[in-house]
Amino acid sequence: MEAEINEPVVRLRGISNEFPGVLAVDEVDLEIMPGEVHVVAGENGAGKSTLMKLLSQVERPSGGEIRISSQPVEFHGPGHAQSLGVAMVYQEFALAPHLSVAENLFLGREPGRAGFVNRRTEKTDARVLLERVGLRVDPARLLSGLTVAEQQRVEIAKALAIDAKVVIMDEPTATLAEREIEGLFEVIRDLTSRGIAILYISHRLDEIFRIADRVTVMRDGKVVDTLPVSDLDEDKLVRLMVGREVANLYPKPEAEIGDVLLRASGINRGDKLKDCSFEVRRGEILGFAGLVGAGRTELARAVFGADRMDSGTVELDGRKLKIKKPQDAIEAGVGYLTEDRKVEGLALQLGVDQNITLASLPTSFGFINLAEERRIARRRRDELNIRTPSIRRRVQVLSGGNQQKVVVARWLETRAKVLFFDEPARGIDVGAKAEMFGLIGGLAKEGHGIVIISSYLPELLNMCDRILVMHEGEVAGVVGREEFSEERIIALATGTKEAA
Repeated sequence: MEAEINEPVVRLRGISNEFPGVLAVDEVDLEIMPGEVHVVAGENGAGKSTLMKLLSQVERPSGGEIRISSQPVEFHGPGHAQSLGVAMVYQEFALAPHLSVAENLFLGREPGRAGFVNRRTEKTDARVLLERVGLRVDPARLLSGLTVAEQQRVEIAKALAIDAKVVIMDEPTATLAEREIEGLFEVIRDLTSRGIAILYISHRLDEIFRIADRVTVMRDGKVVDTLPVSDLDEDKLVRLMVGREVANLYPKPEAEIGDVLLRASGINRGDKLKDCSFEVRRGEILGFAGLVGAGRTELARAVFGADRMDSGTVELDGRKLKIKKPQDAIEAGVGYLTEDRKVEGLALQLGVDQNITLASLPTSFGFINLAEERRIARRRRDELNIRTPSIRRRVQVLSGGNQQKVVVARWLETRAKVLFFDEPARGIDVGAKAEMFGLIGGLAKEGHGIVIISSYLPELLNMCDRILVMHEGEVAGVVGREEFSEERIIALATGTKEAA
């Protein structure tokens, strides 16, 4: 979109940010124009998020100058940045679930006098803001009753409440289904038509080409280039981001598909799962598709024993399993890589070695065999190319891609025959993503049964042999690779009639 005003709404000159021993942002120059969607792209650790924190005054720059609407800006913290028209929509929302929608919109800026809040004015003003972001909910409703996509629109409405000039969005589609993503893009287009600039961070390449006007690529804390999106294609963008050629983002190998390895039949759980059945063969990659809340993760968790099923059976290698808790699944040969690796998948304060052996501790006479633990960790580190200077290093400080590899190493150490990968590429950069999918493909080639749960259709369409589509807790259909199409998957996921 061509901005009507030629003066940048944000101008960064020589901005740097230095931590002890690390130059996270290195003399960055950047201009954001009113009414444009400006994407900042790069691998994890490139400096994107740090740059956003500097602009929103979450962190203080070590050097350089920030100007907003041509005026130099001094550092006084996030509240000051908001007063200047800088709003930040985080991937993890800064909302209070126990308060109403209206209370969230005006938290700390409540309308009223002499210490009394005017709730009527608050609700009236809230309706206007919610209408602007296309959200038709009662402002008095508790925030906790809203979907993730609706809560995100509340976050954007909060930005409008401070009369934002630039809205920073950090991975805003990470937890959204395709239909919800298009709804978000409609809101973004409306905001830019009003002259509001959008500064957008995303790892999803197709999104960048759908929504961006210009793209700034960062690598190692520096700006590599800023280009109109029309001057880029996917290969060029990836090359700028990683500094090398990436031959294939989805390296699916030719794997021999064998007999049925895992069979789940008639899985029921409350109103979440209704008579769900599926099977996974040796060497096969099966995808779970569907809208957010359709039951994909719930089905995997039920099979793994993380959530108790009301009825249904699970068989592995033709043997009926009694799975009442995750330990039963682990001992049988089933592994589950959770979508929230930081909360549920890793012990962040422990080392790489301890995390790898967490599910299958090497013991000797009732004590942990530390020498064997280190040997196992070194072997898995080398096999999976886990980039860490030491196996004793805390997992917390590793990149997202390397954290994910540590989780994979743990499940391989349990001798798992079937592995569920729930959103395996979430929060990892493009280079690590290609490596992760290469690893998944390699496991399939070795004869493991693989299930990939993903909200991002290109991952499933490129990596899977079959895709099971969920709709409102039921299996809506299973599509073979020869019949793959986005239209068919979306039709099944939304419960709409397929085109002939």
